[in-house]
This record gives sequence, structure tokens and C-alpha cells, in this order.
Amino acid sequence: MRRDADGWEVKIDLLLDKVTHLARQMEKFNFTEYDNYLKSPRRFIFVNFLAGIIRGFGIALGATFMAALAFYLLQRLIVLNLPLIGDFLAELVRIVLTYL
Repeated sequence: MRRDADGWEVKIDLLLDKVTHLARQMEKFNFTEYDNYLKSPRRFIFVNFLAGIIRGFGIALGATFMAALAFYLLQRLIVLNLPLIGDFLAELVRIVLTYL
């Protein structure tokens, strides 16, 4: 670091550059909007509630799809008529279908 006669000008310029860089970064990441979001309890609760509903819906939809795919594959294995596995899977599918 370069020093002037008193050494303060260079330090102040360096500090000013760092503060300017920090301000640009905060503006880039929309920090003020995030700060306003945290200061508004109603908006904070509403957004988190809505995100929770959407997340729950996505989990339910994904689990349903995966279960349907698993039962489809199990039914296909039954058609192959594999010994032992076929009987077990047929019983499993029968149990599931009775509860539907």
C-alpha cells in the first residue's frame, strides 16, 4: 500500500473503494427488498405459508407418481410369472386393490 505524507489519503481511498464494492454487491443481491421482506411479519408469514402449501402439494404429487410407477412395475413382474416373487407380488397387489 502506498503512503502519502500523512498516510491517510490512501487508506481513505481504499476504504471508499471497499464500501462502494459492498454497496454494489448489496444492490446486486436485492438486499433492501429482502430487508423490507423480513421487517413485514404479515408478508413473511404469508409467503412462507404459501411456499409450504406448494411444497406439500409437490411432495404429495411426487409420492403419488412414484407409488403408481412402483405398482405398475409390480404388476408387470406378476405377468412374468416368476416363481416365489410372482406369488408374493400378486398377493401384495391384491391387498392394495382391496383397500382402494
